[in-house]
Amino acid sequence: MKKAVITALGLAAFSLSAMADVAVKDAWVRGTTPAQKATGAFMEITSSDAAALLSAASPAAGVVEIHTMKMEDGVMKMRQIPKLDLPAGKGIKLQPGGNHVMLMDLKQQLKKGDVVPITLKIEGKDKQVQTLEIKAEVRDLAAPATMDHGHKH
Repeated sequence: MKKAVITALGLAAFSLSAMADVAVKDAWVRGTTPAQKATGAFMEITSSDAAALLSAASPAAGVVEIHTMKMEDGVMKMRQIPKLDLPAGKGIKLQPGGNHVMLMDLKQQLKKGDVVPITLKIEGKDKQVQTLEIKAEVRDLAAPATMDHGHKH
């Protein structure tokens, strides 16, 4: 009986850890002007197992999509992608000029210091979908295209 209880507890702990294998850090949103209706959300997502970012949602926007930016015929073009692969153990940076979460049909201006809730849907290699709630701080609308937070001065 004791062994069965230990096994059950072990399985419960495994189940909980299977749902907690995705980490998000440095989540932020670029601020907007009063008339602006779209902006980007940026972050680094790391999954311990192979997974995919399927979608995102936010009460701050009517439409939220996963986008990529690529050079095509000498022109930088942005387009929606159906999902973003998250290779096991590798941090994937969503950043200006690259992959990002696009917030469109904004409900109001986003000002520096505001916090935007974003819900991410992540599909694991077992096809189980988990929801991850994050809070992204709004940075100045003039925030540079690349932000290197790895250096400490």
